[in-house]
Amino acid sequence: MKKVKQIALLLVCIILVMGAAYQRDGRIFGKEQTTTQDTIQAAEPMRTLDDGTRVINTSTLGKDITGYAGRVPLEIYLSQEGKIVQVKALKNTETPEFFNEAKALLTKWNGKTPEEALALKVDAVSGATFSSRAIIGNMKVGLAYAAKNAKEPSIWEKFDLSIKTIAGLIVVLMAAIIPLYYKSKKYRTIQQILNTIVLGFWSGSFLSYTLFLSYASNGINWYVSIIPVIMLITAFIYPLFGKKNYYCNYICPCGSLQELVGKTSRKKWKIKSKYIVMLNRFRKILWATVTVLMLCGIGFEWMDYEIFSAFIFTSASVVVLILAAIFILLSYFVPRPYCRFVCPTGTFIKMV
Repeated sequence: MKKVKQIALLLVCIILVMGAAYQRDGRIFGKEQTTTQDTIQAAEPMRTLDDGTRVINTSTLGKDITGYAGRVPLEIYLSQEGKIVQVKALKNTETPEFFNEAKALLTKWNGKTPEEALALKVDAVSGATFSSRAIIGNMKVGLAYAAKNAKEPSIWEKFDLSIKTIAGLIVVLMAAIIPLYYKSKKYRTIQQILNTIVLGFWSGSFLSYTLFLSYASNGINWYVSIIPVIMLITAFIYPLFGKKNYYCNYICPCGSLQELVGKTSRKKWKIKSKYIVMLNRFRKILWATVTVLMLCGIGFEWMDYEIFSAFIFTSASVVVLILAAIFILLSYFVPRPYCRFVCPTGTFIKMV
């Protein structure tokens, strides 16, 4: 009976996220649920302006290519001579701070023919890896369409096999497997350091509401999302087998960092039980409020201020960095304050 209840709650969670994704983007798992004039125009990969300039729109060509929060469609402008004049980013749901960093890539292809641009090696912008990869991916499909030589990439070309991704995959697998069989305070500290440095600061991999809505709206690109997928399994499947709060306790970089800071302090603030009850109630009310707002189609901006993005500090907003610093400082006196009393993502996971 307990497992039936857990599965029912998991389904409720999925439905809630799908509802929020529909309200924000008008699509679920990559399928458009509404037809608007913008959608009709986006379905046309190429149009020609009065001066002869050809415009390649990647909205449909790159519909399976996503950044961190969703699709990143582009318009590629080609002159009559067949050279790239400019590249414009269309409306997207990426976090503005990250996307503004990645937009530096948009001029990299100017002055090139589609064939020359396809052969050009362009690296992702540090601190905005997800958005950068989406821009580069959209450029490839748009340029291939323009050059009339589109080809299906090999399976190995689809995978992200960078050192950063491989290191992150090793660490997340360690966190997902070893604590199931081996309990040690010393090892736990080592794993938390790896979670913080590799998953957090290096690869910027963590679960968040932004990620949930992106997957619900656009589907999952399995080739580049293996680390978040393993995290999702530990967050939502492990609890069905008695491992509740596994992601929060053993993997989350934010929780790991707070606990590491807490271990450096022997003096903790003593919080009366009635205040702990009040703070727990606040966390639940906060989660219920933001959920209702999203289901009503408003207030999605709050997701930009979850403190997880502070790990990608080169692109994180000043507000997020300040909030993160406050909670890390508080964790010296109070065990995992953000996890216990604020985190909407953690509250959502705990519903299972």
